[in-house]
Amino acid sequence: MPIPPVSRRQALKTATATLALASASAFSAPEKNEVYRIKNGRIRQSVVTWCYQPLTVPELARQSVRMGVPSVELIGPEHWPMLKELGLKCAIAGSHGFTKGFAHVEEHAECLASLEKRLAECAAAGVPSVITFSGMRRGLPPEVARKNMIDGLKKIAGPAERHQVTVCLEMLNSRDSVQMKGHPDYFCDDIDLSMDIIKAVGSPRVKVLFDIYHVQIMNGDVIRRIRQYHPFIGHYHTAGNPGRNEIDDTQEINYPPIMRAILETKYEGYVAQEFIPLRDPAASLSQGVQICDV
Repeated sequence: MPIPPVSRRQALKTATATLALASASAFSAPEKNEVYRIKNGRIRQSVVTWCYQPLTVPELARQSVRMGVPSVELIGPEHWPMLKELGLKCAIAGSHGFTKGFAHVEEHAECLASLEKRLAECAAAGVPSVITFSGMRRGLPPEVARKNMIDGLKKIAGPAERHQVTVCLEMLNSRDSVQMKGHPDYFCDDIDLSMDIIKAVGSPRVKVLFDIYHVQIMNGDVIRRIRQYHPFIGHYHTAGNPGRNEIDDTQEINYPPIMRAILETKYEGYVAQEFIPLRDPAASLSQGVQICDV
């Protein structure tokens, strides 16, 4: 029986579908038991723990060893000996929560006490950075909040310099109202404002935690801002947008060129995976590590 001729439209549809399939498969999610192991290692990767539940901190640590990821971060000192036994680092330590911060003078004492304690612990354990936040606006005029931020961060700059540990102010988006996907009323919700504050503090040990997901939502133009502000960036976080989910081709941020832009700036710190998986957490994390291993 003769095969009917294929129309031009049908041929184009077939070719387009084939190309799309090939593109998607380049970073396809690994099977559950499959683990990508870092081959290039030019980006020093890390893993944030809260978003990969139900995986526990020890499970994530063992998974990181399998993938060749050198750090598990934002965990307390009680976990650091376990990381050391596995040959891992904690790239950045936690401190006070994000609802309080240096935007309000009345919160300075609590934040300073938390940070000073953690700076000493980090210095003793070889942890290079500790996180801090601005806290919420709560009706505070922007110029007052900015001044308070600068005054408060200047107070922690001295202890950070003495301990040789970097304090990283995280910028968070205030646009998404879903819990842990956005933080409505957060003061430092703009990367330009955050950098302006850090520049005014003027310490090599007070920098910005550049969360690519949050910057994309509030400012965009991620690569341009990385190139513009790289001397003031102390740490990076990843996640897909929209949704703060996997960093694959289901979302709008193209991570491989962003990683290459980071490398162009001679950055020597860590880039941490902090997305909320929609699929199997271990498999999605393995895929994210592969995507960033440029």
